[in-house]
Amino acid sequence: MRENDMLEKEEIFSKVLRAGRRTYFFDVRATKADDYYITITESKKFTEEDGSFHFKKHKIYLYKEDFSAFSEILGDMTAYVLNHKGEEVISERHRKDFKKEFVTEKATTEENLPNISTFTDIDFDDI
Repeated sequence: MRENDMLEKEEIFSKVLRAGRRTYFFDVRATKADDYYITITESKKFTEEDGSFHFKKHKIYLYKEDFSAFSEILGDMTAYVLNHKGEEVISERHRKDFKKEFVTEKATTEENLPNISTFTDIDFDDI
């Protein structure tokens, strides 16, 4: 069998999620016994000071016998985060003084809280 034939057989179905500097690849692949499994690959781009860049990749192999438990735990984890923190993203990338303002100082009254309207100058290319 030619190498291209093997690759075509191995990759059955794919989807890509681009998320800022990260890209997630979801692939259904075939084992040698022609059973299916999923790989999830995170690829993150890092840019050097000289303008060159490299990617770091992490891969998870997920087999059919683990689908149900994996899906249940992933659902539990995402529901927990959304229920406790909502969908709004809070990140140090958005606010350079995030730690100083929110961690070292304790906001105990509403007047000590930051003005949320200052978040309107976010550059979405940085996300």
